[in-house]
Amino acid sequence: MSGGQPMQLPLGIKLRDEATFDNYYGGPNGALVAALQELADPARTPEERCVYLWGAAGSGRSHLLQAACHRMAEAGALAMYLPLSELMDHGAQLLDGMEEVDLLCLDDLEVLAGHAEWEEALFHVYNRIQQREGRLLMAATATPRVAGFQLPDLVSRLGWGLVFQLQALDDEGKQQMLKMRAEQRGLQLPDEVARYILSRGARGMGELFAALEQLDQASLQAQHRLTIPFVKRVMGW
Repeated sequence: MSGGQPMQLPLGIKLRDEATFDNYYGGPNGALVAALQELADPARTPEERCVYLWGAAGSGRSHLLQAACHRMAEAGALAMYLPLSELMDHGAQLLDGMEEVDLLCLDDLEVLAGHAEWEEALFHVYNRIQQREGRLLMAATATPRVAGFQLPDLVSRLGWGLVFQLQALDDEGKQQMLKMRAEQRGLQLPDEVARYILSRGARGMGELFAALEQLDQASLQAQHRLTIPFVKRVMGW
Protein backbone atom coordinates (compact mmCIF):
# COMPACT_ATOMS: atom_id res chain seq x y z
CA MET A 1 0.00 0.00 0.00
CA SER A 2 1.21 3.46 -0.79
CA GLY A 3 2.50 5.46 2.15
CA GLY A 4 1.81 2.82 4.79
CA GLN A 5 0.47 -0.56 5.77
CA PRO A 6 -2.65 0.29 7.76
CA MET A 7 -3.92 -3.23 8.25
CA GLN A 8 -0.60 -4.34 9.79
CA LEU A 9 -0.33 -1.65 12.44
CA PRO A 10 -0.27 -3.08 16.00
CA LEU A 11 -3.19 -0.95 17.11
CA GLY A 12 -4.92 -3.46 19.35
CA ILE A 13 -8.26 -1.99 18.30
CA LYS A 14 -11.21 -4.35 18.20
CA LEU A 15 -14.83 -3.82 17.24
CA ARG A 16 -17.38 -4.56 19.94
CA ASP A 17 -19.46 -7.58 18.96
CA GLU A 18 -22.68 -5.87 20.04
CA ALA A 19 -22.01 -2.70 18.02
CA THR A 20 -24.24 -3.52 15.03
CA PHE A 21 -27.05 -1.75 13.20
CA ASP A 22 -29.49 -4.44 14.38
CA ASN A 23 -28.53 -3.58 17.96
CA TYR A 24 -29.13 0.16 17.58
CA TYR A 25 -32.45 1.84 18.24
CA GLY A 26 -32.72 4.53 15.56
CA GLY A 27 -35.59 6.52 17.02
CA PRO A 28 -35.17 10.14 15.90
CA ASN A 29 -31.98 9.19 14.04
CA GLY A 30 -33.65 6.97 11.46
CA ALA A 31 -32.50 9.01 8.45
CA LEU A 32 -28.91 8.96 9.70
CA VAL A 33 -28.95 5.19 10.24
CA ALA A 34 -30.36 4.67 6.75
CA ALA A 35 -27.58 6.81 5.25
CA LEU A 36 -24.92 4.86 7.13
CA GLN A 37 -26.38 1.52 6.07
CA GLU A 38 -26.14 2.71 2.47
CA LEU A 39 -22.56 3.91 3.01
CA ALA A 40 -21.63 0.55 4.54
CA ASP A 41 -23.04 -1.53 1.69
CA PRO A 42 -20.34 -2.14 -0.94
CA ALA A 43 -22.99 -3.33 -3.37
CA ARG A 44 -24.59 0.11 -3.41
CA THR A 45 -23.34 3.48 -4.60
CA PRO A 46 -24.03 5.93 -1.77
CA GLU A 47 -25.39 9.37 -2.54
CA GLU A 48 -22.55 10.82 -0.45
CA ARG A 49 -19.27 8.99 0.12
CA CYS A 50 -18.18 11.12 3.08
CA VAL A 51 -20.39 11.39 6.16
CA TYR A 52 -19.74 13.43 9.30
CA LEU A 53 -21.85 12.84 12.37
CA TRP A 54 -21.70 14.65 15.67
CA GLY A 55 -23.38 14.42 19.04
CA ALA A 56 -22.85 14.44 22.77
CA ALA A 57 -21.10 11.70 24.71
CA GLY A 58 -23.29 8.62 24.97
CA SER A 59 -25.29 9.44 21.84
CA GLY A 60 -24.06 6.35 20.01
CA ARG A 61 -21.37 7.75 17.72
CA SER A 62 -18.87 4.95 18.31
CA HIS A 63 -21.58 2.30 18.08
CA LEU A 64 -22.63 3.50 14.64
CA LEU A 65 -19.07 3.71 13.30
CA GLN A 66 -18.33 0.19 14.47
CA ALA A 67 -21.66 -1.01 13.08
CA ALA A 68 -20.67 0.34 9.67
CA CYS A 69 -17.36 -1.55 9.89
CA HIS A 70 -19.16 -4.77 10.84
CA ARG A 71 -21.53 -4.38 7.89
CA MET A 72 -18.68 -3.84 5.41
CA ALA A 73 -16.73 -6.79 6.79
CA GLU A 74 -19.79 -9.05 6.53
CA ALA A 75 -19.90 -8.17 2.83
CA GLY A 76 -16.25 -9.10 2.40
CA ALA A 77 -15.01 -5.52 2.12
CA LEU A 78 -12.12 -3.93 4.01
CA ALA A 79 -13.03 -1.45 6.75
CA MET A 80 -10.90 0.29 9.37
CA TYR A 81 -12.12 1.79 12.65
CA LEU A 82 -9.77 4.29 14.29
CA PRO A 83 -10.70 5.77 17.70
CA LEU A 84 -8.33 8.71 17.42
CA SER A 85 -8.41 9.60 21.11
CA GLU A 86 -6.60 6.30 21.75
CA LEU A 87 -4.17 6.59 18.85
CA MET A 88 -2.67 10.07 19.01
CA ASP A 89 0.68 8.67 20.18
CA HIS A 90 1.09 6.86 16.85
CA GLY A 91 1.52 10.19 15.08
CA ALA A 92 -0.21 11.63 12.03
CA GLN A 93 1.50 9.08 9.77
CA LEU A 94 -1.17 6.71 11.06
CA LEU A 95 -3.42 8.04 8.31
CA ASP A 96 -0.92 7.29 5.52
CA GLY A 97 -2.36 4.80 3.06
CA MET A 98 -5.74 4.66 4.79
CA GLU A 99 -7.48 5.73 1.59
CA GLU A 100 -6.91 2.21 0.32
CA VAL A 101 -9.45 0.59 2.65
CA ASP A 102 -13.02 0.36 1.38
CA LEU A 103 -14.43 2.27 4.37
CA LEU A 104 -12.44 4.40 6.80
CA CYS A 105 -14.18 5.25 10.10
CA LEU A 106 -12.55 7.98 12.19
CA ASP A 107 -13.91 8.37 15.71
CA ASP A 108 -13.22 11.21 18.21
CA LEU A 109 -12.24 13.50 15.34
CA GLU A 110 -12.25 16.58 17.57
CA VAL A 111 -9.03 15.47 19.32
CA LEU A 112 -7.11 16.36 16.14
CA ALA A 113 -8.21 20.00 16.30
CA GLY A 114 -5.31 22.38 16.85
CA HIS A 115 -2.66 19.78 15.96
CA ALA A 116 -1.29 21.08 12.65
CA GLU A 117 0.36 17.83 11.52
CA TRP A 118 -2.80 15.83 12.18
CA GLU A 119 -5.05 18.39 10.51
CA GLU A 120 -2.84 18.31 7.39
CA ALA A 121 -2.87 14.50 7.36
CA LEU A 122 -6.66 14.43 7.71
CA PHE A 123 -7.05 16.99 4.92
CA HIS A 124 -4.89 14.92 2.56
CA VAL A 125 -6.46 11.54 3.35
CA TYR A 126 -9.88 13.11 2.81
CA ASN A 127 -8.78 14.30 -0.64
CA ARG A 128 -7.26 10.94 -1.52
CA ILE A 129 -10.46 9.13 -0.51
CA GLN A 130 -12.45 11.49 -2.73
CA GLN A 131 -10.11 10.91 -5.66
CA ARG A 132 -10.34 7.13 -5.25
CA GLU A 133 -14.13 7.29 -4.76
CA GLY A 134 -13.69 5.62 -1.40
CA ARG A 135 -15.90 5.95 1.66
CA LEU A 136 -15.23 7.95 4.82
CA LEU A 137 -17.28 8.08 8.02
CA MET A 138 -16.28 10.51 10.75
CA ALA A 139 -17.65 11.25 14.22
CA ALA A 140 -17.02 14.14 16.60
CA THR A 141 -18.61 16.03 19.47
CA ALA A 142 -19.35 19.15 17.39
CA THR A 143 -19.85 20.39 13.83
CA PRO A 144 -16.79 20.92 11.62
CA ARG A 145 -16.94 24.68 12.19
CA VAL A 146 -17.25 24.41 15.97
CA ALA A 147 -14.89 21.49 16.65
CA GLY A 148 -11.84 23.78 16.74
CA PHE A 149 -10.00 22.89 13.53
CA GLN A 150 -7.52 25.58 12.49
CA LEU A 151 -6.99 24.65 8.83
CA PRO A 152 -9.70 26.49 6.83
CA ASP A 153 -9.51 24.09 3.88
CA LEU A 154 -10.05 21.16 6.24
CA VAL A 155 -13.12 22.77 7.80
CA SER A 156 -14.48 23.30 4.30
CA ARG A 157 -13.79 19.69 3.26
CA LEU A 158 -15.42 18.21 6.36
CA GLY A 159 -18.63 20.02 5.52
CA TRP A 160 -18.75 18.86 1.89
CA GLY A 161 -20.54 15.58 2.46
CA LEU A 162 -23.48 14.71 4.68
CA VAL A 163 -23.38 16.23 8.17
CA PHE A 164 -25.75 14.73 10.74
CA GLN A 165 -26.43 15.59 14.36
CA LEU A 166 -27.18 12.56 16.51
CA GLN A 167 -30.34 13.38 18.43
CA ALA A 168 -30.46 12.25 22.05
CA LEU A 169 -33.18 9.78 22.95
CA ASP A 170 -36.02 10.99 25.15
CA ASP A 171 -37.35 8.80 27.97
CA GLU A 172 -39.67 6.94 25.62
CA GLY A 173 -36.78 6.26 23.25
CA LYS A 174 -34.56 5.04 26.08
CA GLN A 175 -37.34 2.76 27.24
CA GLN A 176 -37.71 1.28 23.76
CA MET A 177 -33.93 0.86 23.49
CA LEU A 178 -33.82 -1.02 26.80
CA LYS A 179 -36.70 -3.27 25.74
CA MET A 180 -35.01 -4.01 22.40
CA ARG A 181 -31.70 -4.88 24.08
CA ALA A 182 -33.48 -7.04 26.66
CA GLU A 183 -35.39 -8.92 23.96
CA GLN A 184 -32.15 -9.62 22.12
CA ARG A 185 -30.88 -11.21 25.34
CA GLY A 186 -34.03 -13.32 25.65
CA LEU A 187 -35.31 -11.20 28.54
CA GLN A 188 -38.85 -9.98 28.94
CA LEU A 189 -38.71 -6.37 30.16
CA PRO A 190 -42.21 -5.08 30.97
CA ASP A 191 -42.88 -1.39 30.36
CA GLU A 192 -43.34 -0.66 34.04
CA VAL A 193 -39.98 -2.25 34.88
CA ALA A 194 -38.23 -0.32 32.12
CA ARG A 195 -39.75 2.91 33.44
CA TYR A 196 -38.62 2.01 36.96
CA ILE A 197 -35.02 1.46 35.78
CA LEU A 198 -35.08 4.83 34.06
CA SER A 199 -36.51 6.54 37.11
CA ARG A 200 -34.03 5.10 39.62
CA GLY A 201 -30.78 4.45 37.77
CA ALA A 202 -28.23 6.59 35.95
CA ARG A 203 -29.70 7.89 32.72
CA GLY A 204 -26.71 7.61 30.38
CA MET A 205 -26.99 4.85 27.80
CA GLY A 206 -23.76 3.22 28.95
CA GLU A 207 -25.01 3.06 32.54
CA LEU A 208 -28.40 1.76 31.41
CA PHE A 209 -26.80 -1.03 29.38
CA ALA A 210 -24.54 -1.90 32.33
CA ALA A 211 -27.62 -2.15 34.55
CA LEU A 212 -29.30 -4.40 31.99
CA GLU A 213 -26.21 -6.62 31.89
CA GLN A 214 -26.25 -6.93 35.68
CA LEU A 215 -29.96 -7.73 35.69
CA ASP A 216 -29.53 -10.30 32.93
CA GLN A 217 -26.86 -12.15 34.92
CA ALA A 218 -28.92 -12.01 38.13
CA SER A 219 -32.04 -13.19 36.32
CA LEU A 220 -30.19 -16.17 34.88
CA GLN A 221 -28.68 -17.14 38.22
CA ALA A 222 -31.93 -16.78 40.16
CA GLN A 223 -34.15 -18.07 37.35
CA HIS A 224 -36.36 -15.08 38.09
CA ARG A 225 -38.22 -12.84 35.68
CA LEU A 226 -37.65 -9.10 35.78
CA THR A 227 -40.07 -7.47 38.20
CA ILE A 228 -39.77 -4.19 40.06
CA PRO A 229 -39.11 -5.91 43.44
CA PHE A 230 -36.45 -8.14 41.82
CA VAL A 231 -34.76 -5.17 40.11
CA LYS A 232 -34.89 -3.19 43.34
CA ARG A 233 -33.21 -6.04 45.23
CA VAL A 234 -30.50 -6.71 42.64
CA MET A 235 -29.63 -3.05 42.07
CA GLY A 236 -29.88 -1.99 45.71
CA TRP A 237 -32.46 0.68 44.97
